[in-house]
Amino acid sequence: MSGKKKLLIAISLVALVMLGIRLVKPSALGVQKGRLNPCPEKPNCVCSQDTDAQHQIDPIRFTGTASDAMIRLKKAIARLPRNKVITETDSYLHVEFTSQIMRFVDDVELLIDESNHVIHVRSASRVGHSDMGVNRKRVEAIRTAMEVAGT
Repeated sequence: MSGKKKLLIAISLVALVMLGIRLVKPSALGVQKGRLNPCPEKPNCVCSQDTDAQHQIDPIRFTGTASDAMIRLKKAIARLPRNKVITETDSYLHVEFTSQIMRFVDDVELLIDESNHVIHVRSASRVGHSDMGVNRKRVEAIRTAMEVAGT
């Protein structure tokens, strides 16, 4: 087999694996007993409802009603690149963010807690071990975009 043929086969296999990774949704999504699921042991996830330092991040504070917060939250998400809203209810959003080059998918979940005027957030990579801080930075970008949207 020629070198070009081997390279083409290798590229095709990598493309198929990457496509499979993008299509497989994790089972640990959604709200369980009023909470987002905790992060796995890997450092590629942050969650405002986790208490360990590696995964913990502050929730996003808001003023006004939950419905106003959801409107601002959707505007904030729309400001960020390569996102797709997957699930939306009155108090919950699941958004997929896709990396620009490798097309990795991260799952971001946002849960509005109206009584405490916070939005709990969980951002997790589907694959790999470390995310090089991408999920934490994304949550901070959402927080900043919410401020611009009028919280």
